[in-house]
Amino acid sequence: MSRKSKYDHGGGAIMRSALVCAALVLAFTIGLEHPASAHDRKAHVGGIQAKKGNAARAPFDMVHAKISTKGNTATFHMAVTGRAGKTKPTPVGTLANSDVFAYVWPTSIDTSEVGFEAKAGILALAVTAHPDFDDTPLYDENGDGNLKNDGNVWHSHWVVLGPDDACGKGALKVIDIPKGAKPRLPKTWPGLPILIDSPGWSPIFNKQSVDVRVPFDDIAVVENANYDGVTSGLRVNANIHAPLLCVVDVFDVASGDLSLPGRVSK
Repeated sequence: MSRKSKYDHGGGAIMRSALVCAALVLAFTIGLEHPASAHDRKAHVGGIQAKKGNAARAPFDMVHAKISTKGNTATFHMAVTGRAGKTKPTPVGTLANSDVFAYVWPTSIDTSEVGFEAKAGILALAVTAHPDFDDTPLYDENGDGNLKNDGNVWHSHWVVLGPDDACGKGALKVIDIPKGAKPRLPKTWPGLPILIDSPGWSPIFNKQSVDVRVPFDDIAVVENANYDGVTSGLRVNANIHAPLLCVVDVFDVASGDLSLPGRVSK
């Protein structure tokens, strides 16, 4: 991928992205094998306090990430130093090489809990904006009667992440669906050949924070999970598929090391 985003600083941003993404895969695996101790649960049950000043742009400079539950609803919360949602990608006019900005909560929730195959990868909730394409075909987020022009409005997804060196050594992508494959997919899958869901939960932006309220049939799957917070940039591959959507920039990480230390508060 030759085109840089405005968040790239020479090769450093891409290298940091690859290293952090590789750390996420490792941390996710370790987290499943070694659940958080009672001490860790107490320490992080109120959310993850993030270090300020780690991101070049204040709207992605995280200070807090949290998941909490009430009844059968989980609230995914993130706070930043700037105005959340203020900064969006610059349009390029094509799907290929277009950018996506995202507020992301990687979790240890099994992918089968939201309608994908079991153990398909790292399940993350993401709030995204991308002016060059629309991936929520069931919803009219901007209210103009056209279902196909809402990509620039912040919206939510479940995405399944996994490593692919085609995105950069050690980097992550939204996992592709191979041609001809027919995996289990959520009912609100938007039709893209990747493991993504467009459930229509509207993010709520309030000055320096963003919240998403997500209903679950079995809230215990969330309450027993670990999580982290990430702000990131993704890019559609020039070839459109295999890989289709790569993580190319990691702006900030709540824990600092992607150890998924967050424990859900009830």
